[in-house]
Amino acid sequence: MKILIFAGSTRIGSLNVKLAQAANKVLAEAGAETNYINLVDYPLPIFDEDLKNEKGIPTNATKLAQLMVAHDGLFVTSPEYNSSVSPLLKNTIDWLSVISTKPKPFPGLTVALGAASPGSLGGVRGLYHLRTIFMNVGAQIITEQSIVPNAKSAFDDNGNVTDERTLSFLKASCRSLMEHALPGRGRD
Repeated sequence: MKILIFAGSTRIGSLNVKLAQAANKVLAEAGAETNYINLVDYPLPIFDEDLKNEKGIPTNATKLAQLMVAHDGLFVTSPEYNSSVSPLLKNTIDWLSVISTKPKPFPGLTVALGAASPGSLGGVRGLYHLRTIFMNVGAQIITEQSIVPNAKSAFDDNGNVTDERTLSFLKASCRSLMEHALPGRGRD
């Protein structure tokens, strides 16, 4: 089972980067072959149809699409921006969604969602929107999601989740992702 993992944030000290790294650990301990990436290594211009028509798909969008196609599942975390998804993550999805080469990155891809927030809701409002976006581009979203409220105190110095309840939700999301992702899936 090959799982790609990234956060919809590149901010230093990001709580969602910490959650993505914690998911990476949990998935690896469960036997998945994990690949944690940081979107800072794949910068993309703001999506613009005129830019796409003039210059084509950016190289980094193509690289990300190839990474997704090479994996059986995706675990993505997103900070909540004004009760929705981060601009970085939305822009990344927008670029990947217009790739016309086959196989396309999203159809048939099984995705687990997570969010960490310093607030008491844990970013859940943004995940509702993210779920809708991923469903619209053809991804299969698992029901279980990993929400981390009060996330400033949720991780120890080694990036481990400190609260047993929160850790149980993270493990449930990871387990479900591994159960529902299709190994070696051949997407069109």
